[in-house]
Amino acid sequence: MTPRPLIAVPAMRSPKVAGLRRSGVVVAERIAESIYRAGGEPLSLFGGDESEADGRFGAFDGAVLPGGRDVDPRLYTDEPRHPRTDEPDEIQDAADIAAAGAVISVGLPTLAICRGFQVLNVALGGTLVQHLEPDPIDHANNELHEVDLQPGSRVAQAMGSTVVAVSSYHHQAVARIGADLVVVGRAGDGCVEAFEHVTAPVMGVQWHPEDNAHEAPEQQALFDFVVEQAGVFRTQRMAT
Repeated sequence: MTPRPLIAVPAMRSPKVAGLRRSGVVVAERIAESIYRAGGEPLSLFGGDESEADGRFGAFDGAVLPGGRDVDPRLYTDEPRHPRTDEPDEIQDAADIAAAGAVISVGLPTLAICRGFQVLNVALGGTLVQHLEPDPIDHANNELHEVDLQPGSRVAQAMGSTVVAVSSYHHQAVARIGADLVVVGRAGDGCVEAFEHVTAPVMGVQWHPEDNAHEAPEQQALFDFVVEQAGVFRTQRMAT
C-alpha cells in the first residue's frame, strides 16, 4: 500500500487538556479527520525552535495551518490592542509565524485556515482588522454565509464552484494583503475570505472547512486538493 502523504499540523498550546495533569499541545480533531479522510497522515508538530522551522517542515509532504486565538496586534500595527482581541500568546505566535514562513520557503503544499490564514498574511507583511462588527454578516457565530471565489483560482477549482456557503468563526479579518498573496475570495461585505500565494503552492481560507467537511463535499475538497498536491510533492522530491 502506498504510504499516506505526511501532513504537518502545527499544534496549539493549551493550559488545560482533559486527562493530563499539566498543560498540553493539541490539534482539532476535525482537522485531523478531514486530512485523514483525504488520504493524508495528519501529524501534530510541536512549536520547538523557530530557527529550525524550515528543516522540520522539510520533512513533510504538506501542511495545514489551523485556527486558534487572535494574533498579537503588535506583530502588525502600532495601534492599541482592541478590547475584543485575545490576550497575546507570544510563544504560539512566534511558532506559527515561523511555520508560515517555512511552508513558503520549502514550497510545501499548504492550506491555511482562519488563524492560520491571518498568521500567514501577517508573516508576509500584511495587517489585520482587529474587530469586525456583526453587520451585515455575523462572521463570529458559525453562521453559514456565501463567499464569491475568483473563477480559475486554485480555491475555486478545488471546491468546484465560484459561490460557496461557508462556516466561519472569527471576529478579525485581513486588512492589507501580505506580499506575494492575491485575494481570490470575498464575502458580501467585502471581507477577504480566500487568498493564494503567487509562487508557492499555498492557499488560505478565512472560514473553517473542517466544520462540515464530513457532510459538505466542497469543503472536504480543500483537504483533498492539498493532500493530492502533497503526494505529487513527495513523488517529485523522491525523484530528485
